[in-house]
Amino acid sequence: MAATAVPAAPRTVTAVDPYANRYWIAFSVTLAAVLELIDTSIVNVAIPHMMGNLGATLDEIAWVSTGYIIANVIVIPMSSWLAGWFGRRRYLTISILIFVVSSFMCGASTGLWELVIWRVIQGLGGGALLSTAQATLFEAFPPDEVGMGQAIFGMGVMVGPTLGPTLGGWIIDNYDWPWIFYINVPLGLVAAALVWAFVRDSRLGHKATRVDGWGILFLAVGIGALQWLLERGERNDWFQSGFIVVLAVTSVVSLAAFIWRQLTFEQPIVNLRVLRSRQLATGVAMASVLGFALYGSVFVLPIFLQQLHGFTAWQTGQVIFPGAIASAVTMAVVGRNANRIDARYTIVAGSLVFFACMWQLSQLSPDAGADDVFWPLILRGFGLGLIFVPLTNASMADLGPRDVPQGTALFNLTRQLGGSVGIALLATLLTRFQLEARATLVTHLSSGDAAVTQRLDQLTRAMISRGGDPVAAAQQATAVRRACSPSRVST
Repeated sequence: MAATAVPAAPRTVTAVDPYANRYWIAFSVTLAAVLELIDTSIVNVAIPHMMGNLGATLDEIAWVSTGYIIANVIVIPMSSWLAGWFGRRRYLTISILIFVVSSFMCGASTGLWELVIWRVIQGLGGGALLSTAQATLFEAFPPDEVGMGQAIFGMGVMVGPTLGPTLGGWIIDNYDWPWIFYINVPLGLVAAALVWAFVRDSRLGHKATRVDGWGILFLAVGIGALQWLLERGERNDWFQSGFIVVLAVTSVVSLAAFIWRQLTFEQPIVNLRVLRSRQLATGVAMASVLGFALYGSVFVLPIFLQQLHGFTAWQTGQVIFPGAIASAVTMAVVGRNANRIDARYTIVAGSLVFFACMWQLSQLSPDAGADDVFWPLILRGFGLGLIFVPLTNASMADLGPRDVPQGTALFNLTRQLGGSVGIALLATLLTRFQLEARATLVTHLSSGDAAVTQRLDQLTRAMISRGGDPVAAAQQATAVRRACSPSRVST
């Protein structure tokens, strides 16, 4: 009898869910982005300690912050091209490791310029961690959950700038300035390990076959000069300084050459053609306004609390941080319901709420208490939470999947530059308002003014009561008055 062939059982193919690890991916890339954003502002509270330890002047120590930010904004627009050239997984992991190693070397630096060099390298590593992370999340989450992925990323974007000075103040109060860099090491290693384990190269990635060297040069010079101008303009009295004029001309010429190069070169570093999308062009413009509002308000409020109310950096952070939590909670809710909400309504509503908050804060006086600041900041967080996720999703909605990384790079670049413009403008206005107020005050500091005469008499009697003779006491009281004279104020 012939053997009967038994048909083989059909093999069961188990489909691999490309979104299975989306929350691990979101956690890892957002952690890396938060570290980058924190380091943008955390050094500000440590500057006096660095100056004393390294023997640096204020102008010299400012390069610790300026060098980092310039390197950062140069890399951000190139991050899409770099991720395609090296592979997203490898590029993100290497960038985080560069950030970690340079953070350790910053803390171990014994000289000013050694620290500045490592801060520049740290900025080059950190530049990948914003736009590449955001682009990764667009691909890691299914279309109906993209809003949730962007909400997780947005929490980091909103909390990072607020957390920097707060965390820095606590570290300075309890340890020493090198620890503001050392804290990046364990957290960065965790982020690098998670990225390597869960992030995969883009399924839609495209690798260039040629390197646009001229494009990189024009971009680095143009963006670098612009950021340098914004960082140092107020200190150099803006266009009254020949150096600032040179920076402005260099930036304009280099950026014009960069735009021409990118529009004519076959494989550009930055594909500016994606701005043909009206939604992306509008979103990029609004991102600059968002950066202006976010970084500008974060810059001004700590000055008000610390200089007029005597708050420490840690106490200031305790006042500001609840607003960041309100922003994070709002983004989580908006992100989960992103597909059911018209982005136009939430962006407009968030903008109106933010305006109302800024109006309330503009009415603050030296007599204001913590409660007068707390609730407007909660409102501010709520407004920003309504804006960020819908604005990001609407900006990218018109792009093809391959163009999303380029779109996120431009979106993050304009947000960072908008923040730099906001800080520069508000620093200039703050300085001018202070000078005007001092000029008004010192007009009354003349020996013929009744209030000044009364004050001199009080000071003289106070010094006599401490054992001084009348002549010496009068001289000391006059010296105190001269310390507030117009000539002294002008110096």
